[in-house]
Amino acid sequence: MRTDRSPGRTPKRTDVAVTGIGATTPLGGDAPSTWSALLAGESGISQLETPWADRLPVRIAGVLRKDPADVLDRVQRRRLDRSQEVALVAAREAWADAGSPDVDPVRLAVVMGTAIGGALTMLDQDDRLEELGPRLLSPFTIPRLMPNGAAAVVSLELGARAGTHAPSSACAAGAEALAVGALLIRAGRADVVVAGGTDACLHPLSLGGFARMGALSTRNDTPEQASRPFDKDRDGFVMAEGAGVLVLERAEFAAARGARPRALLAGAGITSDAYDMTTPHAEGQIRAIEEALRDADLTPEDIAHVNAHATGTPTGDNTEAEALRRAIGTHPLVTATKSSTGHLLGAAGAVEAVFTVLTLQQAVIPAIRNLSEAAPEVGLDLVTGQARRAASAAALSTSFGFGGHNVVLSFTKS
Repeated sequence: MRTDRSPGRTPKRTDVAVTGIGATTPLGGDAPSTWSALLAGESGISQLETPWADRLPVRIAGVLRKDPADVLDRVQRRRLDRSQEVALVAAREAWADAGSPDVDPVRLAVVMGTAIGGALTMLDQDDRLEELGPRLLSPFTIPRLMPNGAAAVVSLELGARAGTHAPSSACAAGAEALAVGALLIRAGRADVVVAGGTDACLHPLSLGGFARMGALSTRNDTPEQASRPFDKDRDGFVMAEGAGVLVLERAEFAAARGARPRALLAGAGITSDAYDMTTPHAEGQIRAIEEALRDADLTPEDIAHVNAHATGTPTGDNTEAEALRRAIGTHPLVTATKSSTGHLLGAAGAVEAVFTVLTLQQAVIPAIRNLSEAAPEVGLDLVTGQARRAASAAALSTSFGFGGHNVVLSFTKS
């Protein structure tokens, strides 16, 4: 880490502490069970056991290990889309993990990103409209399908009045939510921000659409082996559902209430490619990495670990590998946790931020599942086989989305 403080150098900005984490994923119903399953090398990918999947070319996905119906009451669920349900589950866990901070509501904000939002509600209610007519639509249709619905649900739950934001930047949305949360704290607009990402849209339209693009793995007979980031035989990503949430606090505020941070969200880089709707571009990713380092006052040599976006698509993995090599070199240990969770779309960046925080805190890096032989173009130090014990002072979590969205988060030990 840089120690120089030249006269013209901008003073270090407010530290942003991570004091709480929450997640619900195909690996577990909360952050601890998800993390344990990840370290054990488990897979959250399975064959879809629903009749509509039989007519699809891809019949595998990452289904939640624990259904929200097991956690939320029936009356409450009537008002929520599935993406909002999982956001609420993860937010409640993160809030409790942070010790339920006693914060003035006008100093508490929420930022919840999503790629797809309440699409299940829209599709379901459209079917209902066609079959039964408008009088039998759910009165909760609109608040359930709004893309800002998850953010609104969490803000209502917590009484947050410093602002409620809903980034929609495809698969970078969860990471962008965290970046925005840090900006709110650094700008003095909030003392505490509950930030993360959510998506839950396993449906014939979404699966069929991604399959038609050629983006999904077609290993229907061996679902647990389908998600293969950086592997030479990878053939696409595996769609999944879930949510991840972190509680961010102004470090001084956390210290004053006696909270012990899990890590610091030290910096963030946000760029856009303006290159192609679905094809990533290394130059934009490199600029995001460099910006995340600069924002955190870190050098490439400071980075010991990277949780890569690495979806398992041939082009995406190669582009990211090139960006990492050029921006920070080949010395960091690199993992790719979508190999176990599948791709949680707008929730991916937030869940992977949870993993990065736990990696720093517990000094153990999850191994990449299904990596039999790395593609020769990758050229990175990939963590394979078993989880690896390794102390890291600083780490990156990368997220990239359709439309050319690039978000890179830098974390340091607290």
